Amino acid sequence: MTETTTQVPAELLRLRHSIDNIDASLIYMLAERFKCTQRVGVLKATTGLPASDPAREARQVERMRRLCDESGLDPVFAEKFLAFVVKEVIRHHEEIADELA
Repeated sequence: MTETTTQVPAELLRLRHSIDNIDASLIYMLAERFKCTQRVGVLKATTGLPASDPAREARQVERMRRLCDESGLDPVFAEKFLAFVVKEVIRHHEEIADELA
């Protein structure tokens, strides 16, 4: 049986609505984060700084691990997520530097 042929419990609908709201919030938060990192990319490019900052990235991983401990989130997942985001940010920074060169 599929959900279209059975009645979906009200609690499931409420939870899904909450999940949808959280997903939307995550997208908007990521968009805001990337707006900030775009500005960082411009600042780095105009001041001659490299696109990547391994020391900062390492501090962010440690910070993420502490936040995971506090929140109960799997740190392995969080680190993979952060690595994905940082890789994309660095790519943007490299593109900005190329454009401004």
